[in-house]
Amino acid sequence: MKCLQIIPQEGFNLYGALIKREVEHRRRARGTFYRSGAKRKDQATWAHDRYVGRVKLERGMGEIVLAEVRTKADPEQESRLLGAVLGFLDRHFRAQVAAINIQFRG
Repeated sequence: MKCLQIIPQEGFNLYGALIKREVEHRRRARGTFYRSGAKRKDQATWAHDRYVGRVKLERGMGEIVLAEVRTKADPEQESRLLGAVLGFLDRHFRAQVAAINIQFRG
C-alpha cells in the first residue's frame, strides 16, 4: 500500500476538482479512472481500466487530499497504479499542486 498526501496551492479545492474531472471524463467516455463503490461525503474510491486495485481519495484538513493506492495483486501492479495516479495529477493539476508526499507501507 502506498499513501499519498497531495497538498494543493493556497485556496484551491483540489478534492472537488478531482471529482469534477473524473465525472467529465466519464460523461465523455474518456479517461482510465472511474468511480467504484458508494458515494460518501468527502470520500471517493476510484478504479483503473487496466490496473488491478483501487485508489481511495479523502478530503483532509486544509484542502489536503489523502490518497491510498492499494492492490491485492503483485507489487508491480501497485506501482503501475501509483504511476497512473501521479500522471493524472501531473496532466490535469500540475499548476495547482504544491507538493505530493508518498509513504510506502507494507
